[in-house]
Amino acid sequence: MSQREVLIPDASHPITVTATEGRVTVFRGERKIADTTQALTLAEASYPPVQYVPLADVDSAVLQPSDHASYCPFKGEASYYSLDVDGDRADDAVWTYEAPYDAVADIAGHVAFYPDQVRIEVG
Repeated sequence: MSQREVLIPDASHPITVTATEGRVTVFRGERKIADTTQALTLAEASYPPVQYVPLADVDSAVLQPSDHASYCPFKGEASYYSLDVDGDRADDAVWTYEAPYDAVADIAGHVAFYPDQVRIEVG
């Protein structure tokens, strides 16, 4: 079994995790599926910032655990959830780092949503 590469954010690939100002609300269609004032914004290199919402602030009824997984050398192993909102299913639309690397440890216990599957309002 080969060991996974672990990379540390630096000037060439910066990553910051900061508290999001205000409320973050997530909708699938017209249904509100998450609402929090405790979100975190993860900004990574040149990628668009991502809102990480505490799992406790997501409607657990819409989350279905997925077998899908991925790996980021900066953040660690990601696991996924599918969304099922009133029969409208979006496979692997939500991800989480249950044991993120130290550089992004604050995102533990949080989930992020693919923006093409939900509407995210910040403010």
